[in-house]
Amino acid sequence: MSSQPALSGVTFAGAGPGSADMLTLGVFRALQQADVVIHDRLVGAEVLDMIPASATRVDAGKEGFGPSTPQSAINALIVGHAGTGARVVRLKGGDPGIFGRLDEEIEALEAAGIPFTILPGLTSATVAAAAIGQSLTKRGRNRGVRIVTGHDIDGFADQDWKGLARAGEVAAIYMGKKASRFLQGRLMMHGASPDTPVTLVENASRPDQRIVRATLCTLADHAAGLTGPAILLYGIAPRAAVQALTDLNEATA
Repeated sequence: MSSQPALSGVTFAGAGPGSADMLTLGVFRALQQADVVIHDRLVGAEVLDMIPASATRVDAGKEGFGPSTPQSAINALIVGHAGTGARVVRLKGGDPGIFGRLDEEIEALEAAGIPFTILPGLTSATVAAAAIGQSLTKRGRNRGVRIVTGHDIDGFADQDWKGLARAGEVAAIYMGKKASRFLQGRLMMHGASPDTPVTLVENASRPDQRIVRATLCTLADHAAGLTGPAILLYGIAPRAAVQALTDLNEATA
């Protein structure tokens, strides 16, 4: 295996949704070269275990509607460590460019004149779809897929409800667990069928991954029973073979 030169400045790295199997080789190499790793709360334990003991590890976690490190403080941490000449890895769960506040952190580095590199990661939408044996796009079903958030800095996030409510639409909804009743109401108000399939994947790729098959009318009730991070796959249900295996595992648990 060829070696790579040490990355200077700050490397924004996607840790994937949890499992070490979902980590890219580029991100693994960056971690091995890091002097400082600033990570969020969604980075899986298997990935955190790959951080060398010689590296300084900084937890800068955020939680929707819960305790969080302010973004300004995270920006200051990144700039402060990088300003000493340290090789800093900003490790984010999933992909840093999808609801990861990447632009805000890049802007802080640009203002300080600090170089950066971006290493994408596998995002929960594609990993969760694979877990249920489905693709996010399918000929004859949907010509596109929407990636949306359940909430933003102003609270529950408004979307193009009329467009999403059309038959055949598919969306990956991040941070939608606590917004599930809001999502349910808005979509049905705009004409979505109550029978529209929605699959909830909790702790995608991790050992405690859980797949819950729901419909739009049962979405909020199912979401209320989840405790871990979850992504909602709106418009697609688990493939029959995956659902049968899931049912069997739950019955024997």
